[in-house]
Amino acid sequence: MYEDYLDALGRGWVAEIGGEIVGFSYADKTDSSIWALFISPEYEGKGLAKQLLHLATRWLFDQGNSCVRLSTGAGTRADQFYALQGWARERVEGNDAFYVLVA
Repeated sequence: MYEDYLDALGRGWVAEIGGEIVGFSYADKTDSSIWALFISPEYEGKGLAKQLLHLATRWLFDQGNSCVRLSTGAGTRADQFYALQGWARERVEGNDAFYVLVA
């Protein structure tokens, strides 16, 4: 049901361990953004988020985008994660931090 909708918007990836999906990312080609990146808490710190982020970002750049954007909660672990991955914080609005990565 949602597959056609998601396919029209972009592409997604999953991290699977032992037949269990433990994380996923989704790149939205309509606005050149990382729409989602989630890892099950018990699998955090194992490099899965970094790999999923790289796949989604690389795909968006391969589509011809010169920059990729995302937003996350300001002051969260995700906020720190994106900064450590080389993303530049553009601004903070309320509780949201906005990032950009240039090719």
